[in-house]
Amino acid sequence: MVVSDIMKISIITVSYNSAATLERSLQSVAEQDWPKVEHIVIDGGSTDISMEIVERYHSQLAHVVSEPDKGIYDAMNKGLALASGDIVCFLNADDLYAHSQVLSQVAMQMREHRLDALMGDVGFFHEQNPQRLIRRYRSDRFHPKRLAWGWMPAHPALFLSSAVVQRVGRFRTDYRIAGDFEYVVRTFHNHTLRYQHLPEVLVRMQTGGVSTNGWRSKVLLNQEVLRACRENDVQTNMFKILAKYPVKALELLFK
Repeated sequence: MVVSDIMKISIITVSYNSAATLERSLQSVAEQDWPKVEHIVIDGGSTDISMEIVERYHSQLAHVVSEPDKGIYDAMNKGLALASGDIVCFLNADDLYAHSQVLSQVAMQMREHRLDALMGDVGFFHEQNPQRLIRRYRSDRFHPKRLAWGWMPAHPALFLSSAVVQRVGRFRTDYRIAGDFEYVVRTFHNHTLRYQHLPEVLVRMQTGGVSTNGWRSKVLLNQEVLRACRENDVQTNMFKILAKYPVKALELLFK
């Protein structure tokens, strides 16, 4: 395969005062063995040493933006505006790729099967013990028909073709914590995409993200999931959305 035939992968990392975890995330991208990676870092004007860490990886980064934003989805949109890859994905500042061949697997799978989307699994870990996975989010449970229950692929392990990203457009900035779900709804609802599930952990995620902290966040999350469905003509109700939690509880018991 000649270099010009190799698919470019754009990775967008959004960060704000993430010095404690950012280097681990950047290093996991730098260690990837895929030769065409466009890593974009969007920093929200951090006041810690985040930008010092970013500077150490300057040669590995295609674009760096550090300025105040209007929230995480505004920052993600800035990254999308800069992305020029054939494949586009997000890696949060407190997440990391599970191993150095993740992007190679993704690119070859998407190329071979001419996929619009590829989704893998995410393994969750505690800050104190990054090597021990405590839970696994399996994207094989996802199907577009299950959007009505609030199911979505593991977003950090979702890889989209540039054609899909161009069609879907930007994230809605009027959502606080379910903007990624709303984006997935627009991606998959009423569209026939060629997608596959890669049945392994591609991304390791630290527990305690913005949409998982506390019962108030859970309430807001479900309210926004319901809103996202209704605004995109997905027929559902709150009882249906809440019905997914017993399934998640069973997953924890029999992991």
